[in-house]
Amino acid sequence: MMERLSEETRGTLLDPLVATGWTVQEDRDAIFKTFKFADFADAFGWMTRVAIWAEKWNHHPEWDNVYSTVNVVLTTHDVDGLSTLDVKMARKMDGLAEHA
Repeated sequence: MMERLSEETRGTLLDPLVATGWTVQEDRDAIFKTFKFADFADAFGWMTRVAIWAEKWNHHPEWDNVYSTVNVVLTTHDVDGLSTLDVKMARKMDGLAEHA
């Protein structure tokens, strides 16, 4: 079973994500990032690649897309907050964005 990030591990796991543009939301235990792409096709292609991993890991982002911009919120609803799965998904999203 997935567990919410402990206070002891939060900094270690979240600080590297903050360094890449993720922000910890103040109003809920979640992280947010805006991804920008060259155009709609690149943004949608990236979302499709992320969707494959989301299905594989059964962990689905909250996101919206307008033209070349994708806004993403990650949180684990089963634990009502951030888990290691959110960190894993954020890293995967960053890696896929580098190759978009």
